Formats: sequence, structure tokens, C-alpha cells
Amino acid sequence: MEKWVYKFGNGTAEGNAEMRELLGGKGANLAEMSRIGLPVPPGFTISTVVCDWYDNHGKSFPDNLSTQVEQGLAATEALIGAKFGDADNPLLVAVRSGARVSMPGMMDTVLNLGLNDQTVEGLASKSGDPRFAYDSYRRFIQMYADVVLGVESYLFEELLEDTKQNNALTHDTELDITQLKNLCNAFKTLVKNELGSPFPQDPNQQLWEAIHAVFSSWMTPRAVIYRSLNAIPNDWGTAVNIQAMVFGNMGEDCLTGVAFTRDPSSGENVFFGEFLPNAQGEDVVAGLRTPLPLTICSKEKLQSNDLALEEIYPDIFAQLERVRQILETHYRDMQDIEFTVQKGTLYMLQTRNGKRTAAAAMRIACDMVDEGLISENEALMRIEPRSFDVIMHPRLDPSAPRTVITKGLPASPGAVCGQVVFTADAAEKSAHNGEKVILVRLETAPEDIHGMYAAEGILTVRGGMTSHAAVVARGMGRACICGASEILIDQQAEKFYVADKTINKGDLITLDGSTGEVMLGAIATVQPDLGGNFHRLMQWADKIRRLKVRANAETPGDVRIAYDYGAEGIGLCRTEHMFFEGDRINAMREMIMAEDAEGRRRALAKILPMQRDDFSELFSIMAGTPVTVRLLDPPLHEFLPKEQGEYKKLAHASGLSLEKVIQRVKALQESNPMLGHRGCRLLTSYPEICEMQARAIFEAYAEVSKQNKDSIICEIMIPLVAIEKELKYLKTVIDQVASEVEKETGVKPSYKVGTMIELPRAALQAGEIAKTAEFFSFGTNDLTQMTYGMSRDDSSLFLSHYEKRGIIDFDPFSTLDIDGVGALVELASKAGRQTRPALSLGLCGEHGGDPKSIAFCHNIGLDYIACSPYRIPIARLAAAQAAIKQAQIKTD
Repeated sequence: MEKWVYKFGNGTAEGNAEMRELLGGKGANLAEMSRIGLPVPPGFTISTVVCDWYDNHGKSFPDNLSTQVEQGLAATEALIGAKFGDADNPLLVAVRSGARVSMPGMMDTVLNLGLNDQTVEGLASKSGDPRFAYDSYRRFIQMYADVVLGVESYLFEELLEDTKQNNALTHDTELDITQLKNLCNAFKTLVKNELGSPFPQDPNQQLWEAIHAVFSSWMTPRAVIYRSLNAIPNDWGTAVNIQAMVFGNMGEDCLTGVAFTRDPSSGENVFFGEFLPNAQGEDVVAGLRTPLPLTICSKEKLQSNDLALEEIYPDIFAQLERVRQILETHYRDMQDIEFTVQKGTLYMLQTRNGKRTAAAAMRIACDMVDEGLISENEALMRIEPRSFDVIMHPRLDPSAPRTVITKGLPASPGAVCGQVVFTADAAEKSAHNGEKVILVRLETAPEDIHGMYAAEGILTVRGGMTSHAAVVARGMGRACICGASEILIDQQAEKFYVADKTINKGDLITLDGSTGEVMLGAIATVQPDLGGNFHRLMQWADKIRRLKVRANAETPGDVRIAYDYGAEGIGLCRTEHMFFEGDRINAMREMIMAEDAEGRRRALAKILPMQRDDFSELFSIMAGTPVTVRLLDPPLHEFLPKEQGEYKKLAHASGLSLEKVIQRVKALQESNPMLGHRGCRLLTSYPEICEMQARAIFEAYAEVSKQNKDSIICEIMIPLVAIEKELKYLKTVIDQVASEVEKETGVKPSYKVGTMIELPRAALQAGEIAKTAEFFSFGTNDLTQMTYGMSRDDSSLFLSHYEKRGIIDFDPFSTLDIDGVGALVELASKAGRQTRPALSLGLCGEHGGDPKSIAFCHNIGLDYIACSPYRIPIARLAAAQAAIKQAQIKTD
């Protein structure tokens, strides 16, 4: 009989931390904490394999699962000394999800399960506290009705708020037993009115419906979106953890909290967390109440007047500090823990590797190397390469004037400005239109995940440093301010009020997630100081990686940025970007309007000195490293005017009639210009363009060579080659110009001529093309378009539907399609090197900044990848991680 259920508790467990794929992260860690002697309430885990069964068998379960669940319940009952469903001595359970990687708040949980009209009385009698029992019952009805029955949670919140207002109460904890009983009855009536059937009273029915709900939550839109954003496969599934309840809402000597073993925002080695007295865990995570600080240090940083847990319950705090040390030493990573104190006894409900900011991740990794907990290679593997996108963003200029309108808790760092929006859908829509937005909410819910991702920053009225908004924002790298309690939101009018200010939808505000300040308007920014930890990690990465990292850049500003970020050359200088400015565009238009080669040469002669100056600056900045210059690629019509006024200017400049200009523009229009007269086709038709660009390159080479001791490594790339003879013809043109410039300057240029492999035919004919090409650079943007037969500019209209329906797992324009496009790259690489063993191989598409694509490039033996300047550090780290993983595979 296959084993579906794994028990834990009382210092033993049937699972361990290595069984994440089977038990999910939560189940594996509950088992592990139990095994190492921490106080974990007993329970059992239904494995992720059942989730797969459930999804593939019409939402049904294996026949023998019920027997194993009964055995798990019986074991839990024996350890707790209570019986599930018993009217006098009831065992209550929590039913929680648990995927193999953390997905905070994305799937469903039900607490206090097992309560009904009889067991609530038994709980009241057993605990001696009827108020606690009915507080738990009203929580259970609301949560179960929301998660399992589909009754909107806000309907219960409205009843709760009405009760508090009618009795002049501020907090839930002020409700007395009579008010709680009345609320329970009102909640049950609401369920019956909404669904037409009473709230279920059978604990076994409650349990199995909750298990169904948790497994079903794996495929909810919010969970699917979260997985898509974080590249988590849809077929992993979730486990279900069923655990005996312990109660943080049993009185004033009870509490619940969330803590991190180090500060998740800064990475500082200090205990960091929050707690709520007389509460349950969802109160902290959902941000329904603003919690209290865990430590005196946190209290002082936040300038809070509240007493910290360390002050109120020093004995409990000392136990937590011991648990903190045990978990960090055992897991060798920063942990995110949930705990409950029931009548003075500490219980551990969860541990997992904590979500952290990019800056915190770097500091924690470096500190743990210094502490001897992990190696340099392990430190590199701890950093998510994409997180560098965040740390490289500008920060607020400390000297810039600002108008601070309120202050909240600095939940996730970052300085961002955007237009105010009040719903996740509005945030997503505005971001899709290219607008930067700040999502302002009372508190966020898991359903807001798409809007949180789309927004530049998040601002909430409620919630603390460990609320849903804070944890998810840190994981996403979004600036976030929580608990800005002075704000009053008018959701219907789409505005908020704070002090004497009214902020409307669309108004600009700035958030400083490091200080918690909310400011009017846009504040000036400065470039970030990346810090010593960043440079240490980059040094470690550069020691281990094999793959070289170049930049895609052509302007001097971008090239300098790339050089500063560690670029080892220019992998793609797109010369067409140099043609679109001022006098250049006019000269280019004159060239296009010319009726013969001589006319074109006269116009190109005006551009030549400009191009030469460009290349001189690039060669000077990058002296000693390769510079790959791609000759003109786009179709000519892109340079032509679009408006009537520009037509007239061109007619005047070229000396042609307006009619002639219009006629020429129309003649150059193509039905499908991406597949038309561009790249090597254009250069073959008009070799004078190739001559001019080659001359500009070689004259710049000669000029810089005389001034710079460092060698110049020049590579000339011919775009869009499909036939070896295309390349051969243009190489002859280039070689002739090189010979002429050598005679004129006395400097013999050293250079390579190669091509961009961006057409399937070129990949298939790579062996033949390598007879002439001295290097290949894979242009995977176009190669993906050509292989799939779809435009990357238009693919967003339908690729999202493909991802939702499970047809594809990722956008092939963002992450390289290894099975299709990657197969062409690998085939071309092998064929090219078979012809020319010393053939240099690189990749210069957008995939050059994508970690998964970089790993593929490493594994098939490419020499380098090229990406945009700001992604250079991402690529350096990803290349190092690829080398580490390959070494681990060989060792294993």
C-alpha cells in the first residue's frame, strides 16, 4: 500500500528536511523540527503526490487515503489527550497548505477546525474560558466559510465591525462572551442566507472539505500567478498539513508571532519579529491588527512606545532566542518562524528559509561565510541573480527637498515614485500601459498578487513588518510601507486623506521603504552605492565562472556603465542606434533618397566622421577587451519621415520635389520588413554602407592604437546571414577597406569578421558558414521569432493565455526555449567548431541576462554571453552558479 500520510510529533517524525518534494517545505520542516527536539504540536502531512492524484483524477482521492488520515488523527489524539469531534474533550486541528518552496499567503489555510455547536461548549468547559472558545468558533466559521464554502470574508468583517461600533469597542479582544455568541449565530445565519444550507456541524465533513479546499487552492489564479512570477512549476503540487491547534487567543498569557532569525530587510544579525497578545497567527500575517515588536532593539529602531516581547515575557523570549540559534545552526540559513504561546508554553508552528531583500541576502551570505556556516560557493548559490535588478535601482537623493505626508513601518526598502491606484486590477492595467503606480490598500490579500507585482511600491494602512504585504513585497523586491495608520482610504471615491491632505487616484507620491516615509510628488534620485558585500560576491563569482560576460551597448554612457559593472567587452554594438540623432538622421535620409551609388557615398561621407568618433570612444573605454560592432541591420524605411512636415524638410535638404520624396518613401515600404531588405541583404545591395562603416571602424582603430598601449580587439558582425556567400562577399568588402586604411594610416588593423546566427537556416548551415565566419554570435531574439514564426512585439497578446492553459511554462522571449531554439544554438555551435575548432561562440539576445538561459550557454560550451549594462552583475552571478552546478553534477 502506497504511503500518503507522514506523522510527526513528540520528538519523532516519519519525514525530514530532505523530503521537501514529497512533504512540501512546511511538512518537511515540521518533521525536522520535531526530530531535533523543538516543541512542535503533533500532526501529520498528506504528501504532494496526493495533490497530483487529486488534479488528475477529477478532484478525488486514493481509496486508502481516508484510512491513513484516520491513523494520523488517532496518533495526534493520543499525543494531545483529546479526541477529534468529541463533545466533551475536542481535538481541534489546523489544516494548512505547504508547497516545496515558500508561497506566502497564496494557498489556503483553515484554523480551529472541529468546532461546532457541541464541541465549542466542550472547549469552553475544558479550558475554563467560554470567551476563548467562542472567539475561536467565530474565527473558524469565518475562515471555513471563506476558504471552503466560498462566502466572501468581507461580509463577516462587516458584521464584526458593526458589533464593535454598536458597543463602542475598538479591538476584537474587547468583545465579551455574549457578543461573541451573538456573532457566531450571526455568522451561521449569514452562511445559510448566502448558500441556502446551514453551516456544517460534522467535524469529519469539515476536515475532508478543508483538505479538498487546500488541494484546490494550488490552482487558484493567485497561486498560478505567483508561480508564474517566480518560475515555480505547476506540476509540483502542495502538501496538506493537519496539526493539533495550540491557542494564542486563550487569554493575556497567550500570544502569537512571526520572527526572522536575522533582519530580512538589512540582513543584520539581529532577531527580528512581531507578536500579538491574545491572538491567532492569521491576525499577524493578514495585517488585521498592527503587532508589537519582538525585541527592544526593534522597538528603538521603530521609535515605538509599545513594550517589546523581550520586556514583557523575558523567559519566553529567552526560549525563542535559543530556538533561533538552533534553527540557524541546523539549517545554515536565515529562518522565518511562526510561534504561539499558550498559557506560558512556547510552540513552534513553522520554519522556512526567510524571504529577504537583495541587500539582506548579500549581507547574510557574506556574514555566514565569515561565521564559518557556509562556503563561498554556497554563498553564491544563496543569491537570486534577478534580485540584483533591485539593488541597482536609484535611491532618493538625501539632499533633495521633500514633503512628508505620513510615516509607516519600513517593511521593504526601495525608493519609488508612482501614481496612486487603489486596486490590484488598476495597478496591473496602468503598468501594462507603461505607467508607474503605487498600490494603496487597507491591507493586501493574496488575491492582490498581480497588482503587487505590477506596482512600483505598496502602501498599506494596516499590518506590520511581517504581514502578507511586507513578506511578499520583500520577496518581489518591491518597496513597501505598512501600518501607515494615519491614512484614511475612501475606496469608492478613489482617494485617501492624511493630515490636511487629500490624495486622489493618479496623484504622484514617493515611498521610501527604508524609512517608512510617504512623500508628495517625485523626489530626485541618485545612483546606488552597491556596497562591499556586492563586490565580495562578484569577486567570488568571477573566480569560479568560465563564461565571459560582455555588454550590449553602443553609447559612451552605457559602455562606461557596463565597464564599471564588470563587462569583459562589448558583445553587441548596434550601429543603427547611432544613426537616429540630429544631423545623422538627416544625412541618412539623404543617403536613402540618393539615386545612385555616388550620391549615397556623398551622404555617407557626412556620417563617417561621426561614426569614427563613436568607435574611437568605444575602443578607448574598452581597450584590452573585445568590441563587437554589428553593421547596419534595420530596414531603410525606419529612417524615413512619418509626417508631412518632415517630408517637406527632407525634400528641401535633398533637393528633390515633395512628390519624389513621397514616391521614394512609398517604394521603400515593405509588407513584412522584419523579413525583408535588411541586414546583410541591405549591405549587399548597397555595399557603400558597408564600406563607410568599415572605414569608420578601422580609422578609429588606427587613431586609438596610436594613443593607447592596450590592444584593441575588434570584431565586425554581419547581420542576418543565411547563406555563406553573403558573408563571403561582405568580408571581401571589409578586407579591402582594411587594406586601404592600413596604407593611409600605417596601422594594420587586427580584426575578426563573423556573423549573428539569427535564422534557422544559418543554424542548420553553420558548418558551411564557419568556413568564412571567425565567430558566431547567436541573436536569439530574432532566432526565437523565426523559429516560432511569431513576432515578439505581438506575442504578448496570446502567450499569457498559453501560460494560463499550461501550453508553455514561460515566455520564450524572456527565457530561452532550450528544446527548440536552444537545440538550434547547440547544433550550430557543434557544426561551427567542427569546421573551425577555434570559432568564438557567444549569445547576444535578451536571453543573455536570463539566469536559466545563461546556465544553458555555459553547459553547451559557449565562450560568452552579452546583455544590457545593468544586467552585467546578474549575468556574472548566474554564470558562476552554472559553473558550480555543473561541478556538483560531476562530483555526484
